[in-house]
Amino acid sequence: MGTVDADGTGLKAYRAILAIPGVGALTAVSFLARLPASAAAITLTLHVVLTLDQGYAAAGVVGAAATVGMAIGAPLLGRLVDRRGLRTMLTLTLSAQAVFWTVAPLLPYPALLVGALAGGVLGVPVYSITRQSLAVLVPADRRRPAFALDSMSVEISYIVGPAVGALLALQVSSTAAMWTVGAGWLVAGGALMLLNPPTRIEEAAGEAAPPPPVRQWLDLRLIGALLATTAAVLVVFGTELSMIAGLQLGGNAGWIPLVNTVWCVASLIGGFVYGAARRSRSLPLLVGCLGAAALPVALAGSWWSYALLLVPVGLLIAPSMAASAETVSALTPEHVRGLVTGFHGSAITIGAAVATPLAGLLVDVASPAVAVLTVGSAGLGAAILVGLLARLAPVTPSADSQAI
Repeated sequence: MGTVDADGTGLKAYRAILAIPGVGALTAVSFLARLPASAAAITLTLHVVLTLDQGYAAAGVVGAAATVGMAIGAPLLGRLVDRRGLRTMLTLTLSAQAVFWTVAPLLPYPALLVGALAGGVLGVPVYSITRQSLAVLVPADRRRPAFALDSMSVEISYIVGPAVGALLALQVSSTAAMWTVGAGWLVAGGALMLLNPPTRIEEAAGEAAPPPPVRQWLDLRLIGALLATTAAVLVVFGTELSMIAGLQLGGNAGWIPLVNTVWCVASLIGGFVYGAARRSRSLPLLVGCLGAAALPVALAGSWWSYALLLVPVGLLIAPSMAASAETVSALTPEHVRGLVTGFHGSAITIGAAVATPLAGLLVDVASPAVAVLTVGSAGLGAAILVGLLARLAPVTPSADSQAI
């Protein structure tokens, strides 16, 4: 069952969230920090292809190294936040990012590959920090619009960041673009360090009790929520690559930016409606609908058919990610909030890391239609499995617990 938002619907729900002390500042600073995060991948790719002249396959390996590093580092950095606080973690990661983005343009390809892996491990986990802090600042029964607003902020950052990174790399130089990303990290990270948003509820932060045993909180419900998160990201990234390949192979590559914009706008609308609605929807239901909505995209051919068929998928992206963050936060004990939020970040990263090569392989050996059918079916199947896990999981009392 969903929960009823006690603070109204529509714009009132968002005004109520932004009125909570600290939420407005966190939203603004996290958006600023997401700009270099979203620009990093395209900047590295263009540097490898244009400056190092290594080709897109080599660029993909660098991107994969950074992704693997982030998946490894997110839980470790989250645990560091639990034990030493946010500023300690930011000091470590910002120092690492400053070194990496300063020297990366000067490195040969093998050294850049190693540096990307290390930079991923010690990357600033801005997404995890934001969601962890929102879970602390916003009461459990009001988190849905907060996480919906956060998901919409992510969409906007991914419209702006990659465009700026690509523009700098193409019109100035990839070195200038990489140094700009590094400078952006220092500015945004410094602002985040000054803001120092809370990462644990104050009462829990003062308790001296040891953390609960892993088996007490890493139950079937939390595992299911993380699996659903990975499945949702798999559907989104796999569908995106299938769309790009389909338009390119059909001679409609020039329409890719327009189709992608339609998709992003649909996600923004879906996130706004979900956050402003009266009731939450379960995570398996949203992810299952997301997977099912992707299946008809296999029928697309012309650019306008892609644009139309991607609208239902787009409408479900931000709601699925908001529900994912809301569900994981509700299932997380305070003493391990950073660690579990890191696992959530890793689940997102793994979904993206699996989706792109899987869809690319299916496009090469079969077709874009087969690729999107595969990722859509995987999302639908994962949602059914998560629903079964939720039914099998024993119900444990928790102040924030909710059904997934």
